[in-house]
Amino acid sequence: MFKMLACKRLNSFIKHRAQVWTLAQRKVTTWSPVGAAFNSKPQRRLDVFQDNVGLFGVPELSSPAGFEVATKRALKDTQLLVDKTCHSPPGAATVEYFDQLSDGLCKVADLADFVKVAHPDPLFREAAEKTCIEIGTVVEKLNTNVELSTSLKDLLNSPDILNQLDHDTRRVAELFMFDFEISGIHLEEKLRKEAVALHVKLLDLNNEFLMGSHLPNRIAKSAIPEHLHLHFAKEGSFIQIGGLHADSPDDLLREIAYRIFLYPNGQMLDCLEELLKCRNKLAKLVGYESYAHRALKGTMAKSPKAVMDFLELLTDKLKDKTAKDFKMMTDMKKKLNPRNSELMAWDHPYFSAVLRAERFNIEPSLYSPYFSLGACMEGLNNLFSQLFGVSLMSDQPSAGEVWSEDVRKLAVVHETEGLLGYIYCDFFHRTDKPHQDCHFTIRGGRRCQATGDYQLPVVVLMLSLPHPTKSAPTLLTPGMMENLFHEMGHAMHSMLGRTRYQHVTGTRCATDFAEVPSILMEYFANDYRVVSQFARHYQTGQSLPQSMVARLCESKKVCGAADIQLQVFYAALDQVYHGEPQNRSTTELLKDKQHQFYGLPYTPSTAWQLRFSHLIGYGAKYYSYLMSRAVASMVWKQCFLKDPLNRDMGERYRREMLAHGGAKEPMLMVEGMLQRRPTMEELVDALVSDLNPNFETFIMDSES
Repeated sequence: MFKMLACKRLNSFIKHRAQVWTLAQRKVTTWSPVGAAFNSKPQRRLDVFQDNVGLFGVPELSSPAGFEVATKRALKDTQLLVDKTCHSPPGAATVEYFDQLSDGLCKVADLADFVKVAHPDPLFREAAEKTCIEIGTVVEKLNTNVELSTSLKDLLNSPDILNQLDHDTRRVAELFMFDFEISGIHLEEKLRKEAVALHVKLLDLNNEFLMGSHLPNRIAKSAIPEHLHLHFAKEGSFIQIGGLHADSPDDLLREIAYRIFLYPNGQMLDCLEELLKCRNKLAKLVGYESYAHRALKGTMAKSPKAVMDFLELLTDKLKDKTAKDFKMMTDMKKKLNPRNSELMAWDHPYFSAVLRAERFNIEPSLYSPYFSLGACMEGLNNLFSQLFGVSLMSDQPSAGEVWSEDVRKLAVVHETEGLLGYIYCDFFHRTDKPHQDCHFTIRGGRRCQATGDYQLPVVVLMLSLPHPTKSAPTLLTPGMMENLFHEMGHAMHSMLGRTRYQHVTGTRCATDFAEVPSILMEYFANDYRVVSQFARHYQTGQSLPQSMVARLCESKKVCGAADIQLQVFYAALDQVYHGEPQNRSTTELLKDKQHQFYGLPYTPSTAWQLRFSHLIGYGAKYYSYLMSRAVASMVWKQCFLKDPLNRDMGERYRREMLAHGGAKEPMLMVEGMLQRRPTMEELVDALVSDLNPNFETFIMDSES
């Protein structure tokens, strides 16, 4: 029922003096206020009399103990709302009460979900973890509260009342009912208890698998050549191998890391087998053919058959390009290592990178001076201003509002609508901070029926960028810059939505649609008309040459078909694992699907699936990355390729795709943007055509 996904007024904005790095010749690059804010060290006002407002402005969270206070208050409010909902006649107010329930719990749980992984203070992390467990327990009870579900069922079973509801209210009611049904609320008591027990068991299995998927494997030092020991952590007489070392130029090192890191662990194999059995049993118990059928309800794909049709058609259309890519990699391996020239699974990442470097000489250090963090933020501000009439404005956090001194706060302000929400930018590397780029919803947007006010969304963007130095601001590689644009796509999805209900706010939508806005931002990040507006040398102010941007874009197409095919293999394996049980081991299924969908041979005595941590958060939905990219590609080519800064098209994009969150069926949003429903073949063709070379690049290279 309640998806555990992840308003003070606008303060006067701080006027920054642009602190810039200068050359000996005193050449100066000037930045806009938002650019200057991110190219200078944060300036905190030292006011000993200023009260601690608490994390994100939540007064109770001025200390770890505040989580217990906030949790108790949320649970008390929850009980009052449950009683109110159960004793009110069915109507639009029923859905409003449900959304208030969801909002009250999510505002505490989503915030705690972030704090438990990102706060530098272990006491805060522990308190947040405890809150997550407490709220999670309550949610499980609510999901099986028969009286509560009956109040919603009475609404949905009353045609006269249902017909009076607007589209969004009806859809949200149906989504809440779906959450009840997948918890087994419609089952008789004995079966319902069995469903609850399976839910509890799955929570433990999910956690066990997730933890185990990241643990290193170890092997006796004597088992591997001594000259390779320095590449691994040591533990007494053992070597610990915690990754694939996929970018190492040493063939033997890559092979050893691959074979040992992926060596099967019996306990983990049993855990995965049991996890998949429990998922299948639960799905069938609540009325679905398989776990995949349950997971894909409400998505763009809709069914496992549609997903497999998509993956098989993509494989077929990529076949020639993929074969060509693998031949290029094989030839390169023969050239560098004639005595051992068979291309293996541990070779793909390394030799594709070698080929990209050889063809286009893409050295990240040549690009980084043009991509200072301030310049990139200025570019995003310019882009959003031109597309949506939205500005990113640096806002000074109050005492206690942020969890680290280097966190920046942005107010997102529309030229006529005013303040839309807040983005907290936790961009810099920190000890014990996860090394992953992600977007967290802290508070979802919703219309407050009692006051008519809009609850402003609050999100966090978390990156792991290098800190500025004394001589230079933070400089991003092209990959870091693209990731920043990607994550900001998620943030703007949250900011620009104006859903009536919190349950469907922003990124709370179908998984295969949620990545479309973020991936679309990658297309903007690779278009010279956009890049030229901000990419300039942090010292000289010189613009990044167009030929360098073109080479960078073309380099990503090198071995691109093989890269996509690897993702197709992962997605197909995910579907098979969550489809009808086949009485074969997960390793046998992997071997079969690797042969069918990848092309490089399976390595005996390895179990890559035990490192496939996406099986937890993206079970039966790993295909979403590919389908979202296909949709984003179509939107880019049809709507923005001609003019990436077109305001009318930006407004259409907001109106048709960003404004609705999950309140509208995902394919209807795509149809509204493209003004037609794309076929499966068109989606596949969009991905394949992205790999076609741009001959203008080669003309520019020959002229430069």
